[in-house]
Amino acid sequence: MAAAGGRRAKGPRGAVGRRRPRAAVPGAEGRPRAAAGRRVDEEVSSDSEPESPRLGRRRREAAAEEEVEETPQEKKLRLAKLYLEQLRQHEEEQAAAEEEETEPADLIGDRLKEDVLEQKGRLQRPVAKDVQLPDPASIRVLRGHQLPVTCLVISPDDRFIFSASKDGSLIKWEVESGKRLCVVPGGKKGTEERHMGHASQVLCMAISSDGKYLATGDRNKLIMIWDAATCKRLHIFTGHHDAVSGLSFRKGTHQLYSASHDRCVKVWNVAENAYMETLYGHQDVITGLDSLSRECCVTAGGRDGTVRLWKIPEESQLVFYGHQGSIDCIQLINEEHMVSGADDGSVALWGLTKKKPLVLARQAHGMQDAQGLQQPYWISAVAALRNSDLLATGSHSASVKLWKCGEGFRKLEPLWDIPVVGFVNSLKFSAAGDFLVAGVGQEHRLGRWWRVKEAKNSICIIPLQRSTAAPSPNASDSS
Repeated sequence: MAAAGGRRAKGPRGAVGRRRPRAAVPGAEGRPRAAAGRRVDEEVSSDSEPESPRLGRRRREAAAEEEVEETPQEKKLRLAKLYLEQLRQHEEEQAAAEEEETEPADLIGDRLKEDVLEQKGRLQRPVAKDVQLPDPASIRVLRGHQLPVTCLVISPDDRFIFSASKDGSLIKWEVESGKRLCVVPGGKKGTEERHMGHASQVLCMAISSDGKYLATGDRNKLIMIWDAATCKRLHIFTGHHDAVSGLSFRKGTHQLYSASHDRCVKVWNVAENAYMETLYGHQDVITGLDSLSRECCVTAGGRDGTVRLWKIPEESQLVFYGHQGSIDCIQLINEEHMVSGADDGSVALWGLTKKKPLVLARQAHGMQDAQGLQQPYWISAVAALRNSDLLATGSHSASVKLWKCGEGFRKLEPLWDIPVVGFVNSLKFSAAGDFLVAGVGQEHRLGRWWRVKEAKNSICIIPLQRSTAAPSPNASDSS
């Protein structure tokens, strides 16, 4: 009986264990137990739980009541209002999209037109007629070099000036304040490996169009590449066999062209620290070099009396004749025109499709009495405001001259004489055309034929005032 009683005692527990069928009945009571059986971090979809038939029936009944409450006329009115609202939103979105697209399209069209004209060399902004004579008191003189300034460049954003000198030093200036931000002093000859900077006269420099790299060339056949932001030297290119006299970055790239007294032009890839090729043709030392966005450059050939256009991919050259003396400086005005100056006192305007000058201004800076002989003042520097009709020339005639190019670059009209004492060895316009910078010294950058004792070895920042607001870039077709 006790055993039987024991078996009967187990019965209720077995009955409790048999309550499981109740969980199988669909409804709210069964779901908590099913949820308790899952892992805590298991993702549960909203579709994973079957809806209770009772709850689903209630929803269907409520939806049916709503449908019954709305009459056909009310439904038509509601749908009409919805359609009109969607139509209004669509029209507003379309109008906004058209307005957004119209302005950039016009701007892009103008920019493309300018780019096409610039590539063809026909973009000529008429700014010269509005330039006024600068007040001599407004010219800022910045001193820091011990010997004559030989070259300078302006950063693409017009905020900084880099200058170099016969003393081998390199200085970075802030335009707004005139402060020296960085000075790399020149070293003694033979110390290039230990010294950070140049150990001989620096004759030329160039800055890349993105303002990243600065290149400088010296009499010791070296080209140094610098980080323009920090003035830290990055690399030294060797390969020329004489003084490096001209440097220029191809616009929009890190391709560098160099010219030398060894009569050749070399091409370098600065980003890769690589030499690319060498071009030959000049019969005398090359004194200057310039380039723009095309894969070509122009050079001044000194006493061989030629200006040359080098087509890099074709490895060919065009030769131009016009000056009677040594051609000492050259700069491109646009992709199809250039200006050069020589020690016979002449300034020439060239079209790259004609081998003779379009116009030649003789004795551009007048005559001087040198040891009892009358001879023209040498043209030691030229500058052009890119894609405009404004030029500047320098000599040791105690002035920098501004010029206006006539339409078609077939006329050269003098505008103003700006007083600057000493040899003007380098000239550069700011990109915006609101100031001109002159590198001045007591001696010519390439020699010591004369000495102007009253001159200061300095850079001069000359503000350029306009009589009216700067005109919009009107492009005229100049063949």
